[in-house]
Amino acid sequence: MRLPQLKDPDRGLGLRLALASLAVALIMIPFTLLLVVAKMPLNGLDHQVAVDLHAYALAHPGMTRVLIVWTDLFGPWPWRIAVGLYAAWLLYRGAPRLAAWAITTMVVGGLLGLALKIVVARARPHLPDPVALAPGDSFPSGHAVNVTLGVGVIVLLLLPSLPRWGRRAVWAAGWLVVLSVAYTRVALGVHWVSDVVGGIVLGVAVIAATAAAFETWRREQGRRPASPVSEGVEPESVKVTHE
Repeated sequence: MRLPQLKDPDRGLGLRLALASLAVALIMIPFTLLLVVAKMPLNGLDHQVAVDLHAYALAHPGMTRVLIVWTDLFGPWPWRIAVGLYAAWLLYRGAPRLAAWAITTMVVGGLLGLALKIVVARARPHLPDPVALAPGDSFPSGHAVNVTLGVGVIVLLLLPSLPRWGRRAVWAAGWLVVLSVAYTRVALGVHWVSDVVGGIVLGVAVIAATAAAFETWRREQGRRPASPVSEGVEPESVKVTHE
């Protein structure tokens, strides 16, 4: 259904982002509840990976220290701060709509992650001689949610200023960071595999919804259609197009 055209383009974008956020919530929360009804069992993969990686962590304390540094370096707050600073720079540059999209995506994804933790209330792994501890419930992984959101937002903001090869490189680097952080959470024994998979899925879903909302708003303003994945959320944010 096509929404009526609003005179104020900022209000139109705000409405689009709000509806996209609501849509993600209405899809993800019932989907998670369905998993809970099905008991979302800790399957053999979850248990076996946790046991094997815990044994490796105990046998290799040096590597474990590296994993702890890595998971803290790319934890939730560094990403929130990084996106907040980027948004502030966008405001300074005169791009308030891009800043609003970035902040909305981070906030909505973070709040949905917290809501799902409350809904599922899944216990974290309890392993002998733990090498790391974390508070709160287990599903979804907050680190996995926020690294996915942070990487996704920053990559989609950077794409318009990069040449084609640079876009591929930044996507590859971004996914490397996401997957490596997800690995640290399982390797340190504070999450199950399904926790980090759920966190990444939630992060991707939120980014896809808000980016689609932004693209719909762009087209309503008469701008040329674009693919956010390959061109970023606002290709016209740079004047020179790289081929």
